Amino acid sequence: MEQRIRALRAQMEERLSRIDSRESLAAFWQEFLGKKGSVADLMKGLGTVAREDRPAMGKVINEFKVMAEQRYQECSERIGQLEMAARNRREEIDITLPAKKREMGTLHPITIVKNEMINVFLGMGFEVFEGPEIEDDEHNFTRLNVPKDHPARDMQDTFYVSEDILLRTHTSPGQIRVMDMEKPPIKVLVPGRVFRSDSDATHSPMFHQMEGLVVDKGITLCDLQGMLDKFVKQIFDADVRTRLRPSYFPFTEPSVEVDVSCFECGGKGCGLCKHTGWIEVLGGGIVHQNVLRNCGIDPEVYSGFAFGIGIERIAMLKYGINNIGLLTENDLRFLKQFKD
Repeated sequence: MEQRIRALRAQMEERLSRIDSRESLAAFWQEFLGKKGSVADLMKGLGTVAREDRPAMGKVINEFKVMAEQRYQECSERIGQLEMAARNRREEIDITLPAKKREMGTLHPITIVKNEMINVFLGMGFEVFEGPEIEDDEHNFTRLNVPKDHPARDMQDTFYVSEDILLRTHTSPGQIRVMDMEKPPIKVLVPGRVFRSDSDATHSPMFHQMEGLVVDKGITLCDLQGMLDKFVKQIFDADVRTRLRPSYFPFTEPSVEVDVSCFECGGKGCGLCKHTGWIEVLGGGIVHQNVLRNCGIDPEVYSGFAFGIGIERIAMLKYGINNIGLLTENDLRFLKQFKD
């Protein structure tokens, strides 16, 4: 029995010297200390030892078992240290490598210009209202003095969801909703997305517009021009001037197109202004009496002006962008140019 134990001890030491992983350590446990391992076989072999020698032999076997368990524990700790060292090597940070840059984002140029425009009008006492993008025909056309058979509907290229439900073609329905909720004096700004079936270098099926509405006693076109004159000076340049040209919109009468003197050439004429010295920027006019009546406001007492500004139009002029598609393509090379 003692010779067998000595042979097992030599075998155990040889196995321990080759253990280099948790798997080989587990195999060692099964071979020597498991229920069917060598130590268990030694305990079973006590039955073949003379009765008077069993206590001494049992002590020898127990000492061998304790020694085997101790050696197993030492080996387990060694494997744990090796695993920790390997993990540390994998997770080691090379401080000589250049750091990974996490670039700060920036606001989209449309958002930048929209915020600038809103801030200008907030300084003039306007409030901001945002209406729904999916509108009904009543708010988008009819109550804005555009009846079913009016030719102005042909100008809008509308996306219809159903016969009477559509994607709004302008933010003007917002002025109807405001006049339904409030009574004069009213001074409101309605920014948001609008939709028309139109697409080329200067038009997009989805774009952003900002509607302005002022209703009070004694409002005239002079008030509109004075307010817009202040607006373009703050957005473009202090030397920019405005002029009004007659136009037509069914919801305003009289209606005007608003031009600004070219801020590129100072009005002398260049490629940007097509050598006219003027650039068209928005449309507006005096709110039509029918629109006021449709909202329960007496046009004999109150008057008002309204205007609609294309935010993309202002952004393209302000930053010299020649294709509206650049504003929706999400090309980082383009967008990074607007980083502070």
